[in-house]
Amino acid sequence: MAKEIYWHLPGVTVNFYLNQVIMKMMQDYPDKFREGYKIGSVYGTFPGAIWNGGRAVFGLTAKGDIEKILETYSNFNVPVRFTWTNSLIEEKHLNDTYCNLIMEAANNGKNQVLCNSKLLEDYLREKYPDFKYLSSTTKRIVDVKALKKELEKDYFLVVLDYDLNHDEEALKAVKPYADKIELLVDEVCLPHCPKRVDHYKDESRLQINFERADTPYDCPNFRSKPTFADCKSRPHFIDCDEIEKYAEDGFVNFKLVGRGLPTDMVIDSYVYYLAKREERDFVKKKLMSVLGSLFGGK
Repeated sequence: MAKEIYWHLPGVTVNFYLNQVIMKMMQDYPDKFREGYKIGSVYGTFPGAIWNGGRAVFGLTAKGDIEKILETYSNFNVPVRFTWTNSLIEEKHLNDTYCNLIMEAANNGKNQVLCNSKLLEDYLREKYPDFKYLSSTTKRIVDVKALKKELEKDYFLVVLDYDLNHDEEALKAVKPYADKIELLVDEVCLPHCPKRVDHYKDESRLQINFERADTPYDCPNFRSKPTFADCKSRPHFIDCDEIEKYAEDGFVNFKLVGRGLPTDMVIDSYVYYLAKREERDFVKKKLMSVLGSLFGGK
């Protein structure tokens, strides 16, 4: 049997149905998917949660629906990983009723939290010690010494900055911590983006103020609808055939982008990475068929 490799999928709520279908297909058609591949978690948030970072998500989810969504993932034995990475958290935000309600509903000893703000992390660790805590890629740690220091902290996993994906010197330096590292394999952002941290802050501002952007953030990246082909063109992209090499070096956790991105792009990434090469057509057709039946062919 191949070494177990864990994939962390985007969109707790925005990709809720898609994630259910791909997880069910991996159960029902194991011969169509790469051996040893497991879903390690699904990351994201419930709409309107002010602790959320990375991508602002607006709206509101009722308590009963929160519980049903959490139960669905739990039935697949897949942890939910909350993106509590808002970088603008202040003391006054810690007692937010909605965010604490979400944490209480998910407090079953299986779920996880991505961290950015030390203030929020300290609060959560004290109040909800049964969650696994992870260091977020939104911290943008690209210095190797700083990265090693981060890896020595009490984190379940540290999500590597995408610019280090093929940095042989950096990967060699952190190889002793390989099982504690998660790689973001298909980031669509430009390499060494000078505005990435500021963009995260802008998304944090929008989320915390319940404020929709009147105009898109002034991003140096393209303005057109992104595609999976755009991801594949980036120098930090990790090809599906490279995954085994990383696994041989002990890196077994891989993250796929997809929050706030087109659904067809997310589907393409799931099929590309999870399905066997010769079974991709079957998996995509089956996936689209099931999704179509769920939504009446729309």
